[in-house]
Amino acid sequence: MQIFTKGLERLPAKVCEGAVERDLVIQVLPQARSAEEGASLRNTKYDFTFQCQVVTSSESSVWGRIWVRPVSKADWFERFQARHGEKTVRVSVDGVEALARFDAEDAFSAAYVPCASPAIPSYDASRNKDYAVIAEVEVSVYEHRKPTGATLRQPLTDIAYQLTKHVYKLAKCKPSRDFPEELPRYEDD
Repeated sequence: MQIFTKGLERLPAKVCEGAVERDLVIQVLPQARSAEEGASLRNTKYDFTFQCQVVTSSESSVWGRIWVRPVSKADWFERFQARHGEKTVRVSVDGVEALARFDAEDAFSAAYVPCASPAIPSYDASRNKDYAVIAEVEVSVYEHRKPTGATLRQPLTDIAYQLTKHVYKLAKCKPSRDFPEELPRYEDD
């Protein structure tokens, strides 16, 4: 009997409306017979949110939620640490910040880049609030051994970074910027 486990390889080369490379998803999810991906955008006067997920037939998934929100880099980092504790690693380049947390139970990554967007309500912009594109990405793997350490947190952070770049363009953030090809690599465990 042959079991087919090429479900992830059958996804488009870029998932989530072309935002994320399939190969990164393959690195964080176990093989499966089938997989589905999808994305949605909510763009109203008060909310700019992009969501993306890939779910496999074995109920493993990677999902991301990306917002344009009023938050300074310091407040974002403080909130992340308050929610996820001290077990985080951090990288940054050219104003882009990324954090990752992982343990035996969960893996989570986030990215931050400043953004001045036409989607920002004018009453907030006039208050000189700091706005940013914030991405949060999590992987859930059931009944399978998942990668750990840098093997997991690096591609998970790369997914968060690719989603951040995608939403930065969708939200028409200013100033226009050239994003680095990739974020600095985390140190090995």
